[in-house]
Amino acid sequence: METLLRRTKLYDEHLALGGRMVPFAGWELPVQYETGPTVEHQAVRTAAGLFDIDHMAQIRVSGPDAEAFLNYLQTADVRRVEPMGAQYGVMTYADGGVVDDIFIYRLEDVWWVIVNASNRAKDLSWMHAHATDFEVEIADLSDETYMLALQGPKAQAILQRVTDIDLAAVPFHTCAWAKVAGVQTLIGATGYTGEYGYELFFPAEQAVHVWRTLLETGKDEGLLPCGLAARDSLRFEPALPLYGHELTAHIDPFTAGLGIFVRFDKGDFIGRDALLKIKLEGPAKRLVGFEMQETAVPREGYTVMVNGEPIGSVTTGMKSPTTGRFLGLAIVPAPYAAPGTEIAIVVRDKQKKAVVVKRPFYIPAYRR
Repeated sequence: METLLRRTKLYDEHLALGGRMVPFAGWELPVQYETGPTVEHQAVRTAAGLFDIDHMAQIRVSGPDAEAFLNYLQTADVRRVEPMGAQYGVMTYADGGVVDDIFIYRLEDVWWVIVNASNRAKDLSWMHAHATDFEVEIADLSDETYMLALQGPKAQAILQRVTDIDLAAVPFHTCAWAKVAGVQTLIGATGYTGEYGYELFFPAEQAVHVWRTLLETGKDEGLLPCGLAARDSLRFEPALPLYGHELTAHIDPFTAGLGIFVRFDKGDFIGRDALLKIKLEGPAKRLVGFEMQETAVPREGYTVMVNGEPIGSVTTGMKSPTTGRFLGLAIVPAPYAAPGTEIAIVVRDKQKKAVVVKRPFYIPAYRR
């Protein structure tokens, strides 16, 4: 039986811009526009790109135990988050495997949790199941709230023209309420491209108006609409993990190189003992970056070999648009994770030479 795909309120806008629509996490979304993913990628690195990311879910957590509940639910310490601040975190199972990676916004009197589209139903069920000992309310705002991402070195200048607050007063990983194109909006100085930029949350009925206003405002600055392909290559170069690839129920945060987001000093949380064991003993496997030494494109699922024996698999790989290098991420046994380790990737039944290299592959100018 054919599965019906959901469409965002910008579906017709994407078609009008030449968007090529593909299935993704239960939605029909643009993978690219007429410009193509490489041009879109470079626009974000040098100017700005606008992404329709309304397929992601927004969940509100409120009540007197909201802070304690969120601290128990995921690995980061939300007590460290100031009001109108933001924090990346990871929800884990009791064995340390990942339920989902999330972003948490601390607003004046409530919290917003942003989760991956494919995990919306699962995450909501998980949250409700663990809320029984806490006085909290959990509400799915996804259908009433729209979400756009404006990313790139010129994102601030573009957004500043259509908002009523000073964006210089909204530093990285904070948020603020403002009017954007006359629409009440939560502006988060966050994003998943490696570039400085913003994620915007506003009433869903205003989606077309805000989208069109931003594209028109940024036209002379080189702003382009960007699809899923560019979004993937942009997050890949700074080695930002994607759930289902670098994070799964079988990959824990330490294996994925996200140990910095696991705070044992905050008290109990789901998966604490399992993760503490992994930290103390060291993960058996690690996520590594690698560079091909022969011209070949490594793809997800390709086998990693050492001395003719399979040792792991590629989680993401491509020709990096910014660097021009053939790069990949892979999960391998810890003894093979050191930079300089020679490996091979099986590409079309042939072993192609590669070498483990340091991550990330790209660091944006504002963080150098």
